[in-house]
Amino acid sequence: MSKNLPNVYAVPITKKMTNNKETYKSFEVDGDRSSSVSVGEINKIFNDKTHVYKTKVQITTRKGIETVEVVGLVKNALLTLSGESINIEDILDIKKV
Repeated sequence: MSKNLPNVYAVPITKKMTNNKETYKSFEVDGDRSSSVSVGEINKIFNDKTHVYKTKVQITTRKGIETVEVVGLVKNALLTLSGESINIEDILDIKKV
């Protein structure tokens, strides 16, 4: 089964490509992030195999950095083991410790 297929013409690239050398982030201003964490990122922590009742996380908020043990998520707030609630809108970054 030998069929002769038509030849394909490809234009040779003779110039140097310089696209995508610079990137810009619109949410970052002078190293200060103004966007909050998505609910999907928080759900990853609660859906992890190691999360049984509580998970120790480091939360960066507009007020500062704190390490807490989170136990649940209610509408727009995280619940901690110590009984406080942290608004999701105030959270800039969350990492599992």
